[in-house]
Amino acid sequence: MIAVSTAYGYILFFHITSTRGDKYLYEPVYPKGSPQMKGTPHFKEEQCAPALNLEMKKILDLQAPIMSLQSMLEDLLVATSDGLLHLIHWEGMTNGRKAINLCTVPFSVDLQSSRAGSFLGFADVHIRDMEYCATLDGFAVVFNDGKIGFITPVSSRFTAEQLHGVWPQDVVDGTCVAVNNKYRLMAFGCASGSVQVYTIDNTTGAMLLSHKLELTAKQYPDIWNKTGAVKLVRWSPDNSVVIVTWENGGLSLWSVFGAQLICTLGGDFAYRSDGTKKDPLKINSMSWGAEGYHLWVISGFGAQSTEIESDSKSIVKQPGILLFQFIKSVLTVNPCMSNQEQVLLQGEDRLYLNCGEASQTQHARGSSAHPEHKAAAAKSPFADSGVESQGLSTLLGHRHWHVVQISSTYLESNWPIRFSAIDKLGQNIAVVGKFGFAHYSLLTKKWKLFGNITQEQNMIVTGGLAWWNDFVVLACYNISDHQEELRVYLRTSNLDNAFAHITKAQAETLLLSVFRDMVIVFRADCSICLYSIERKSDGPTTTAGIQVLQEVSMSRYIPHPFLVVSVTLTSVSTENGITLKMPQQARDAESIMLNLAGQLIMMQRDRSGPQIREKDSHPNQRKLLPFCPPVVLAQSVENVWTTCRANKQKRHLLEALWLSCGGAGMKVWLPLFPRDHRKPHSFLSQRIMLPFHINIYPLAVLFEDALVLGAVNDTLLYDSLYTRNSAREQLEVLFPYCVVERTSQIYLHHILRQLLVRNLGEQALLLAQSCAALPYFPHVLELMLHEVLEEEATSREPIPDPLLPTVAKFITEFPLFLQTVVHCARKTEYALWNYLFAAVGNPKDLFEECLMAQDLDTAASYLIILQNMEVPAVSRQHATLLFNTALEQGKWDLCRHMIRFLKAIGSGESETPPSTPTAQEPSSSGGFEFFRNRSISLSQSAESVPASKFSLQKTLSMPSGPSGKRWSRDSDCAENMYIDMMLWRHARRLLEEVRLKDLGCFAAQLGFELISWLCKERTRAARVDNFVLALKRLHKDFLWPLPITPASSVSSPFKNGKYRAGNASSCHLDKSCISLQVFGHFV
Repeated sequence: MIAVSTAYGYILFFHITSTRGDKYLYEPVYPKGSPQMKGTPHFKEEQCAPALNLEMKKILDLQAPIMSLQSMLEDLLVATSDGLLHLIHWEGMTNGRKAINLCTVPFSVDLQSSRAGSFLGFADVHIRDMEYCATLDGFAVVFNDGKIGFITPVSSRFTAEQLHGVWPQDVVDGTCVAVNNKYRLMAFGCASGSVQVYTIDNTTGAMLLSHKLELTAKQYPDIWNKTGAVKLVRWSPDNSVVIVTWENGGLSLWSVFGAQLICTLGGDFAYRSDGTKKDPLKINSMSWGAEGYHLWVISGFGAQSTEIESDSKSIVKQPGILLFQFIKSVLTVNPCMSNQEQVLLQGEDRLYLNCGEASQTQHARGSSAHPEHKAAAAKSPFADSGVESQGLSTLLGHRHWHVVQISSTYLESNWPIRFSAIDKLGQNIAVVGKFGFAHYSLLTKKWKLFGNITQEQNMIVTGGLAWWNDFVVLACYNISDHQEELRVYLRTSNLDNAFAHITKAQAETLLLSVFRDMVIVFRADCSICLYSIERKSDGPTTTAGIQVLQEVSMSRYIPHPFLVVSVTLTSVSTENGITLKMPQQARDAESIMLNLAGQLIMMQRDRSGPQIREKDSHPNQRKLLPFCPPVVLAQSVENVWTTCRANKQKRHLLEALWLSCGGAGMKVWLPLFPRDHRKPHSFLSQRIMLPFHINIYPLAVLFEDALVLGAVNDTLLYDSLYTRNSAREQLEVLFPYCVVERTSQIYLHHILRQLLVRNLGEQALLLAQSCAALPYFPHVLELMLHEVLEEEATSREPIPDPLLPTVAKFITEFPLFLQTVVHCARKTEYALWNYLFAAVGNPKDLFEECLMAQDLDTAASYLIILQNMEVPAVSRQHATLLFNTALEQGKWDLCRHMIRFLKAIGSGESETPPSTPTAQEPSSSGGFEFFRNRSISLSQSAESVPASKFSLQKTLSMPSGPSGKRWSRDSDCAENMYIDMMLWRHARRLLEEVRLKDLGCFAAQLGFELISWLCKERTRAARVDNFVLALKRLHKDFLWPLPITPASSVSSPFKNGKYRAGNASSCHLDKSCISLQVFGHFV
């Protein structure tokens, strides 16, 4: 039956009847001999639109305009403008009418005091908008004066005496409401443009503010306070996202707990390709399609003046229908996917998965746990090289997706896709549509479907699916037998029930998850059942056996089974001593993690009783310990990630629990281990919950790589292809072409900072040391230092306990301390340098440490810091030290830069350091600019900025190669003479030590005029006192072989026309025979 409300207060009831004669509409026509002609069960019912008739049964006059019409289970709830609330039964409408005056319903801040609550004390009060929430057993309302509330019956009777209402007293601008039954949330749109999301306190019944959905001035400075009132709010069918529209146009998409995903009021959505601003699309109505893959939108009316070549007139834009297509993460519908390190997005007819890194790293990490997959993993379609050869770009991935098109044969009768899952190696995918399932191999690029279509159409997957090694585990409903079942199919065998292991279930399965060799299911009777799964080989056939291990009733803690978002087994426990004393138990399923409407609940094994060792018994026959009462770990949880792998070097990351909390960012439940396995203090907690914010929406966690993977919506404008002088601009041109791209972010620096804030420096050091081998670890330290510096140095209020000194002391524990500090300084504003070096140390001392460590490139960077913080005399002194060291080590590029730097110091700078940074022309430094302002994005890694490329201020040009030109010398420029003296001194030392090869390189690289200088040094440094030593050094420098003395010839220095060298006593050389021209000839 259908109820339709009219503008004049009537309700029209229509009865839907099917036509006789088995008639259908839009029947497909297939050619003769096609497979579809053979017929499938219920073919016409599934593929054709039934021919229906609408028959009006009754007209009901409520004698007042209808404001809202809601279906509430077996009743119809109607709110009218006269302040009445009508409850109309679908059956027996004439006898079932009940009208309740809202003025007689008591309202208060909570249900405990609602009996003494106040009433709506004005005559014209009525409900503007309302929506029924089944899981809260009541309905959220918005009154005509802007107040919001929640009305619930205290008993089964729906009368004024049995209705109680609660409201928050600080909201007076409500416009609309939408409820989320899965998370028990009520989203109220407000006239201010924000959406306030409330929940009901389980103890007092009061309305508690969960979070707000609002645009910020930081993200949208031009439009954040000009959106107008919220017009529409709609939750998706899977209750994972909410879409919001405003009176002045535009729409935005948010996650369930407030993470913004899309907004059309900024970027390419708000501006055309020529830079002009678009008018936001005003939306009158919108509705989600099946499974949340589509959003149907009806645009608003409006007048627009357009100039046409023939005439100029104002035209009225007609409303249009727009269809937005969405893809979503599999975590929204199948949150118990076994592979949590792979980003997998699903659309109505295709899948998107990230390429490369997860499949490669999983092979390396899981080879010991799954030896049977070694050969298959070596043939991964995305693996180009081993994990050891992966660089930073491989770990972070690229923006391309691997798109898998679902088999058209399967989609024809099973559209759209409801569930999907990928195995741990990232090589096989299984999808579930309306009936049955199918799986796809990324190695062979082939789909495998049911050979018997009747078997496919006879099963409906209800609780999702997961991979266990080479098997697909799923919970389904057998239509023909009317039986709930748990089935296991082998990937390599034919997809047929004859090769499946089928176990009957007592109740409908809502969720399914796999942990090692165990399967956990959550059923509609609010119970959890644990199964063991093992591989069995019966001759040539291979199957899997399933056996019930344990059942746990949760009916005391779960008010409604629909509220459970996810359930999973994990080895995470509050007692880290278990992992130290009993490693076997640490690998077992220690806890059940259950997400109840955003509330993460943990139930641990009860190990308070005596522990019985049963070494000889089979693991599946061992009696499992019961579970303790549940404990709440966190609130507002959207997704949970954990892993069953073990790595002694990275225990912090692998034994942690990762939570996604929407707009609040992420949280990690981190274990705290004693150093060197010492006994922990009994009064210290063994785990800690650390919150941190990230800039992306997390979809997967790479545990050992300290990375979060996600997806972001990118746009591409194409309105330039259309003419704007047309009479009516196409609606679709208002929106850019949208592309979903991959993204990633490092989170390690957030965790280290949170540990340091809580005085857990030892734990932070252990965690950092375990990740020191990561290629982007220097960037992690730099990010942490930079964020703390900017936050504290720019704070308007004094910080009582600054964190920067602690961070600086922490970074000194690593060999990259000097590089981290100078890289952070170069990417920070000059005004913050004094605050930075007050914590990390004097830059002069850090410069000297770099010289002692022979890190000249880093020392050059510190020299730039000294140039702006010290007087020129100090800069000249340190530059001279660096210049001499660079000359000695043959760092010729650095020497050339130092020459320009020394010239810049003496080109007229005052003797006081500058108080504020000055602007630099890009061309004034010959390509080497001094970073006084932040000029390198913090998203770059430390490896992306070469350490040798430091920047100089006021540099001069000079030859960089072996040219005969000398740099120009001004008569009054003492700096040139100062530089020449250092060059002469170095050349004199090289010549005195008979290092002719080094002297030649020195002259060639720095344009040193060697010949004229040798002429001046003819009687000084060029004079040779020990010819034998000089010749030996000459042979050694140029790698010339020394003459060999034959044992039979001693008397004559020449034999057969060849020179033979004797010993020092037999070699008589006349000093007067050798002149200085010999050395010039050698050079």
